[in-house]
Amino acid sequence: MKTRMKQPIRIVGLVGILTCILIKCLLLAGLSTSLGEPNTEALPNSAGQLYSVTNIWTAHLKFTSEQWEAMEPKGGADGPFGGPGMRPGGPRGPGGFGPGMFVAPAFLREGDQNHDGNLSRTEFSELAEKWFVAWDKEKRGSLNSDQIRDGLSSALGGPPPGPAGARGFPRGQSFLQGAEGKRNGIASAMGVEFAYVHADLDFEGQTFKDVGVRYKGNGTFLESRGSLKRPLKIDLNKHVKGQKLAGITKLNLHNNVTDASWMNEVLSYQLYRDAKVPAPRTAYARVYVSVPGKFERKYFGLYSLVEDMDKHFTEENFGTKKGAIFKPVTPNLFVDLGRDWASYKQTYDPKDETSYEEAQRVIGFCRMVTTASDEEFAAKLGNYIELDEFARFMAVMVYLADLDGMLGPGQNFYLFLAPKTQKFSFIPWDQDHSFGQFAMRGTQEQRENLSIRRPWQGENRFLERVFKVEAFQKLYLAHLDEFSKTIFKAERFPKQVDEIATAIRPAVKEESDSKLERFDTAVAGQSLEGGGFGRFGGQTTKPIKAFVKIRFQSVAQQVAGKSEGEMIEDFGFGGRRGGGPGRGPSQPGGFGPGMFLGDVFMRAMDQNKDSKVTHDEFVAAFTKWFEAWDTGKTGMLKEEPLREGINRDLAPGPGEMRGRPGFGPPGGAPGER
Repeated sequence: MKTRMKQPIRIVGLVGILTCILIKCLLLAGLSTSLGEPNTEALPNSAGQLYSVTNIWTAHLKFTSEQWEAMEPKGGADGPFGGPGMRPGGPRGPGGFGPGMFVAPAFLREGDQNHDGNLSRTEFSELAEKWFVAWDKEKRGSLNSDQIRDGLSSALGGPPPGPAGARGFPRGQSFLQGAEGKRNGIASAMGVEFAYVHADLDFEGQTFKDVGVRYKGNGTFLESRGSLKRPLKIDLNKHVKGQKLAGITKLNLHNNVTDASWMNEVLSYQLYRDAKVPAPRTAYARVYVSVPGKFERKYFGLYSLVEDMDKHFTEENFGTKKGAIFKPVTPNLFVDLGRDWASYKQTYDPKDETSYEEAQRVIGFCRMVTTASDEEFAAKLGNYIELDEFARFMAVMVYLADLDGMLGPGQNFYLFLAPKTQKFSFIPWDQDHSFGQFAMRGTQEQRENLSIRRPWQGENRFLERVFKVEAFQKLYLAHLDEFSKTIFKAERFPKQVDEIATAIRPAVKEESDSKLERFDTAVAGQSLEGGGFGRFGGQTTKPIKAFVKIRFQSVAQQVAGKSEGEMIEDFGFGGRRGGGPGRGPSQPGGFGPGMFLGDVFMRAMDQNKDSKVTHDEFVAAFTKWFEAWDTGKTGMLKEEPLREGINRDLAPGPGEMRGRPGFGPPGGAPGER
């Protein structure tokens, strides 16, 4: 096991003692090193030395009590929506953090027929009728929990099915986008924002003073919010300029809360790099935290240490610190949003200030993708993207059945716009659900046999157009064929899994016996109950060793023309998981807002507790809510009282969030930070 955890050297005997005294004298005299200069012998000299998949570093963060408290996101809820279980000391009140922050605008969007910014009693009642009819697709006169969950997801934030931007969202947007100027992702869309605080970092014995630390992530943060082990970002330069570790300034610590093996990201990025696609490098870190009066070098757990997507990365991979880095979040990538960059900025989320020329390049590509004829699109596509590199990128993404990214809701990747070529390169990110482990997308069998010719869900105009371009098709299929004979071969992965498992198992064991048990099961290749959000679907998922055997065969057969693979027809992100050709009916319960709110609505509406909501119960609940939320008795609901009412009456309680597998503190007590 390659590790950087140093053990104290025992010096025995008089000679050793005298030698030690002599060395100390020399150091104090300044003959060996300056007084106070840290010992950097154990530290890596370069990013290449820092990032090795079996390196296990030791990081110790030290906070003051005030800074530790300040790092807690506003609202401080244990669960994704606040409500009961809110952490003591966090802002409370019905108008604060809660589901109303993004549910209330959706109520208005769906129900405000005269567009006056209010919901009248009639409009509220008609909204109830509208939703019940739409959700009762089989016309049974009642709704079960899956139908309520699907209906809420579709009405409150399912991605628009096409460029026209249906379901109330502007073209190119989705409910995964945060407020203007904020970061994107489901946590941000719920109002969770992370603030940097001050801390000291000891990394392998070297102290970095006054670094910036904040929480990070979306699903992984929400799922771990009730525990101590939350994902972290460390900026060595945030408060003190010039601090570097192995030439880099930012450290990403991913908590692997959705991945029982701790390896999905690590091996996915390695696979991309094997395919000559720029991708982050990784290592591991044992993370300890000290806070006066709370923790004294407390072990938070083993984290993945993931290379940051910044100018250091572009210099390493593209030979330049110039150029633009974007992190898009949209199910309609490269759709025309007009000529004003302001319409694109939140969707494409540039990581630095965007020049006029860079913005125009994004806008120009969006216009070409949206409006060009098939002939023009095929002719000009290579002017905007590196075709061969994109073919490699897509080959790996499709092999991994990564349905939590571009093939699904349109997230978890970066774009780099090269300054010289003015072409876009695609960079993978957030691979914890790779190797077919995003259980909210299709069945396990569908993910294992995902079509290589139409791997995306829903309508995706950009990918649909690209996959029709002959030049791309040739490159893509050629790389799939090449990789099936080389880097995709199933026998490569068990060795990689076992090597990493040997290195990290002691650190996993130190976290908890339950995590070690799941870890050993995953390493052995045995099926597990779906990790993270996927566990809402009640599915089991296959870990890396088991998945690659079937996926390798499926891809090889599809490349050879012996199989068509499986298509997951419906989007599922707030809709339904569709079956492939010839398969049975779609399965309910897609990933979306209804996943969080479905049980709450069922509880509030199901008056006779028979696990069904009739038409009368549905309408009666809306009538009751209007009367309760119209506190001024004006006959109108504006957004603020609507939001307050939703936060008060429709906030998930501990039983509805923490009681579900995948939500609540893994191995920690409720409310623990």
